[in-house]
Amino acid sequence: TRALMEDARVLDWIRALDRTTSFTASVCTGSLVLGAAGLLQGRQATTHWSTRTDLAALGAKPVPQRVVFDGKYVTGAGVSAGIDLALALCGRIAGDLIAQSIQLRIEYDPQPPWEAGSLEKAPADVVDLATASLLSG
Repeated sequence: TRALMEDARVLDWIRALDRTTSFTASVCTGSLVLGAAGLLQGRQATTHWSTRTDLAALGAKPVPQRVVFDGKYVTGAGVSAGIDLALALCGRIAGDLIAQSIQLRIEYDPQPPWEAGSLEKAPADVVDLATASLLSG
């Protein structure tokens, strides 16, 4: 992600592509690339919890939600939010009935074994361990 954020050709390509889209979307730290391209300036967006500060530094307004729509921009939190984003976007484009039928077809019925899947829900010791793990690479 960091290399893409600094690659002028990639950022120019994203800006050009954005001019042709009905929706521009990203999942996880992809929102940092959209932010580096200047597309999320002043917009609400989400990203992986560990990079919310980075997203804010790029001019976006980070919110702790799994999927965020702000105009034509759609951002998803960590990588597992990608399915949520895809289904929500399907709902916007084709309607809720179609999106729900897709959800059933892929049998998407998440039931995580713990309530530690977001920064807001995870116990402090879990956050500390996850943060240390991210920092150590």
